[in-house]
Amino acid sequence: MIALQRGEIVWLCVALGAIALVLVWFSLMMAAAESAVARVTRSSLNNRILDVQTSAESRFVALKQLNRIHIVQRLIIDRYATASSCAFARIVCNVLDGVLVSLICTLLDAPLWAVVLAGVLSALCIGVVSVLVRPRANGESKPLDIMLRQARVVSVVCLLTPFAKITGHAAAWAKTGKTTASLSDDEELERIHREQGKAAIDRLVEAGDFDKEVSEMMRNVLTLSDTLTREIMVPRTDMICIAQDATLEQVLRMFSRSGFSRVPVIGESVDDLVGMVYLKDAVKAVAFNAEANARSVTSIVREPLLVPESKPVDDLFHQMQRQRQHAAIVVDEYGGIAGLVTIEDAIEQIVGELEDEHDRTQRQEPVQLGPGQWQFPARAPIADVEDAFEITIDEDDVDTVYGLLTKLLGRVPIVGSSAQGHGLRFTAVDSAGRRKKVSTVLVESLQAQRSNEDSE
Repeated sequence: MIALQRGEIVWLCVALGAIALVLVWFSLMMAAAESAVARVTRSSLNNRILDVQTSAESRFVALKQLNRIHIVQRLIIDRYATASSCAFARIVCNVLDGVLVSLICTLLDAPLWAVVLAGVLSALCIGVVSVLVRPRANGESKPLDIMLRQARVVSVVCLLTPFAKITGHAAAWAKTGKTTASLSDDEELERIHREQGKAAIDRLVEAGDFDKEVSEMMRNVLTLSDTLTREIMVPRTDMICIAQDATLEQVLRMFSRSGFSRVPVIGESVDDLVGMVYLKDAVKAVAFNAEANARSVTSIVREPLLVPESKPVDDLFHQMQRQRQHAAIVVDEYGGIAGLVTIEDAIEQIVGELEDEHDRTQRQEPVQLGPGQWQFPARAPIADVEDAFEITIDEDDVDTVYGLLTKLLGRVPIVGSSAQGHGLRFTAVDSAGRRKKVSTVLVESLQAQRSNEDSE
């Protein structure tokens, strides 16, 4: 009987020791997550989303990875509260480890002072290890990988410790003046440096050391990281695209009419992106071979550069520099096409609007060219057309002449595009600005045209 009791004690000690080791492992994991959550940046998560969407992994694996990334995105929205939850779980594990060690010593008939000393020393040693040794080093060197690996565990810990948000909000308020903090430590340091840089530039301008235009450019450089790609891109509704079944002859004609030198090639829809076609490639293909005009555009298509819409403009600019790309396709968080951005769009954030010798300013007032024939600015309201032709145009979803022409065409108009509706013919006759947007629309009365033809 005594031997059996001793055996039960031994097995119980082994079980308690195994539980203590599991708690030590969990404490180290929480310490790593506590360190990592403060260093995960939003841009690194956006870049990882893009990597997953463009990888060769199966859809099932990609969806699992995207789900983990979205969990981490929710965790870093209130990163101080998340860190407080991890710290609370780590401390609880350390305390429980001390209790388990004390219980094991008690089962082994150790004296009271040894029981207390063993419990306190074990809790302190595990606490020192979890704070100072490898887990925190890993959390600082590879924060994103650690957070992705532990995303679900950390989210469960946050759900079980809602009271930890109180200390997290207090820490966030003490550090940033807000109850939540969406910026990582690195991003917060960058923000402070930018504010200091802006203040230094203002002092230099006041002292007369800098020209105002130069100081404005320097301020713009400092604010590049605050501007997202979605703010400077051409939205998908304004993108000029070409179908994948178009010939090189049609491509060259489209380049000539639109004024662009790089255009996306699409399949059934804008989201069905095939690649990018370049004017230089098309000219090179047909310059010394007239028969090449009948070739498909897919024969010269290039792999597009994809960037997330939440990418800061300074990161976008450096990436396009490194990869020697002047145009990129912007994708949203679901992998759909959000728009198109060029390196000139990024440069304009520093130096202002760029125009070349082909750019023309948009006319500001409608001009009557003849009976039943008017020339309107593209952004002129539809009411101006109604007044000029004394008709009523019932269109609730568009407000401008350009919008009406786009709706009648069913695509983005370029110079030469023409469509009929409401007894009128709308023709895009001019473009302006670096983005070559239609600036002038010729509006003609179909009835006046027929009268002229009959009189002739």
